Formats: sequence, C-alpha cells, structure tokens
Amino acid sequence: MLPSDVCGMNCFWEAAFRYSLKMQPVERVHLAVVACGERLEETLTMLKSALIFSIKPLQFHIFAEDQLHDSFKAILNSWSFLQTFNYSLYPITFPSENAAEWKKLFKPCASQRLFLPLILKEVDSLLYVDTDILFLRPVDDIWSLLKKFNSTQIAAMAPEHEEPRIGWYNRFARHPYYGKTGVNSGVMLMNMTRMRRKYFKNDMTTVRLRWGDILMPLLKKYKLNITWGDQDLLNIIFFHNPESLFVFPCQWNYRPDHCIYGSNCQEAEEEGIFILHGNRGVYHDDKQPAFRAIYEALRNCSFEDDNIHSLLKPLELELQKTVHTYCGKIYKIFIKQLTKSIQDRYDRPPKER
Repeated sequence: MLPSDVCGMNCFWEAAFRYSLKMQPVERVHLAVVACGERLEETLTMLKSALIFSIKPLQFHIFAEDQLHDSFKAILNSWSFLQTFNYSLYPITFPSENAAEWKKLFKPCASQRLFLPLILKEVDSLLYVDTDILFLRPVDDIWSLLKKFNSTQIAAMAPEHEEPRIGWYNRFARHPYYGKTGVNSGVMLMNMTRMRRKYFKNDMTTVRLRWGDILMPLLKKYKLNITWGDQDLLNIIFFHNPESLFVFPCQWNYRPDHCIYGSNCQEAEEEGIFILHGNRGVYHDDKQPAFRAIYEALRNCSFEDDNIHSLLKPLELELQKTVHTYCGKIYKIFIKQLTKSIQDRYDRPPKER
C-alpha cells in the first residue's frame, strides 16, 4: 500500500497496478538473420525497416562471418539511442562432422537457418528472414500470426509461387515439395519449442526423427537433386509433414516473381505489400527499379520522425519512373501499406503512439 496522501482513494489499486507492471516481463519479438559476404548494408537496411515501424521491443539474433562483427557492432551501437532493441552476434557454426558440406550448400552460410532451433535453445519462437527483406509494416503483425497456429503447426511460410504456369518446383523439382508450388523460406516464422519436440515423418526410415536428427540424412539422400539448398530441404520436410505448416499469403513475402510477368499476388493488390523480398539481387541492379526504389528510400532514411514521413513523396516520384516494367505498372501496391504504416506510427502525437 502507498501512503494515502500519495495516492488518495485509489491507493490499493495503484499499488497493485505498479506492482504488476514491475513483475510482468515485456514480450520481445525475436528476429534472426544470417549475413555473409557483401550483405552487411543489406542486412542493416532490413534491421532499420524493422525498427522504424515495430511496436514491441526487438531482439535481433545476427549470425555473421567473423569479419563482419565489428561493423555490425559499430552501426548497431550507434542506434542504441532508440532503446527499442537488443542484439546478439553469433559466429557461423555448423555441426562439426559435416561443417564443410553444410557451408557450401547453395549460397555460403544460407543453411545456417536450419540449425537455429538447435543453437537458440532458450528462444521459444523466432522470425527468420533473409538479408534482402524489407518490412513495410510492423514486425509485430507477422509475429501475431503465431497465435493463429493450430496445435499441430510449428512454422509458417508463404508459397513459392501463386501461378503454377511460372512455378519452379512444379515444373523442375526432382524431389518432394510442399503443396502445389512449394514454399519460400525467405520469411519463416517458427515456434521453435514445437520444432525441437516434434518427431517428423520422412521417406528415409519408418521411425520418426527429431529436427536435429533429420537434417543430415535428408542432405545425404537428396544432395544431388536439390537446387535451392536449405529451402529444398524444408520443402521435403513439410511435404511429409503438411499438417505442421501454416501458410501465410504472398503479401508477407512479396518477390519479383509476383509481378515480373504480370501481377499474380491478389492479396497485395487489395491491401498492399507487407514484406518486400528483393531476391534475384534486384536491390542492386536495374532489372526491377520498383524494388530498388523502396530499398534505397529505406537505406537512406534516418530514424527522425520528419525524415521518415518525408520519404513518401520522393519515393512515389521514383516509382512513377518505373512504369515501363510490369512491377512498376502496379507501383501503388509498393507504397499502399508503407503509407499506412507511416501514418499509423508517425502522424499521431507522441503520447498516442
């Protein structure tokens, strides 16, 4: 109880409220990324896009080659004034007996994501994203999809393609894959507690295997048949365990494939793009200037409210220059959600945020 001259009539309730606030830990959103080679700037731009809009505090788990650690520390420490995130840096590590084989699978370090449930043993749930991801709405919103998992679902991804006529897996894959067109692992939401506990059906043995035991046998069986490395292994796992996957719509993982031959992500047309995925290196060449325009706008923007708010008009002018491409013709879906996110986060007085 607080003294009556401090809290008056509501003394009891105020004391209880202050006590409960003190005891309740603040929920953090856990975000993981794997960065190797020339991916430092791209990764930092992704982290910046997460910080600009997010509401809950963020915990970054950054797996990077040793030579990148000092650069990450220097930039992230310079952002500490935000007081909205913590970060942990980890080396790239694979199981010692097969480390060389895992490292050369697909792109360097990419298969690190497969081992996150085994490395981050104290983390219950995690959002893994590729370095070439940009958040155009709060990370909290995709994090909230964890609550929509049913009792058998352990992870969530978006389809690899919406249009089977241009799908890769259904036309070329030489291994099992999830659903009609496979799934893309560039944005992967995981309940890692469930992943660590689950016994997975497979086509190697009648015995169900745990996550830590299934990966190497899968690689040995399919290494001559897989093209996209760890993503293919995830497709094989969820082909045999389809009840374990929650599939979210394409606007949560919007890639050039959704517009280079014409628009084929209906949800993005209706609500805008939530998460932009600039695979194929489109942030760094002139093939898809709409993607590059979004990347450069967020890369160059600072954390000041005025700066974030003022990026919209010049960005729209840049996007209007891209209408000679199929993606540019529908440029409004690139800024529809972004505009809403900025208005929601920065148009209101500070006390209402």
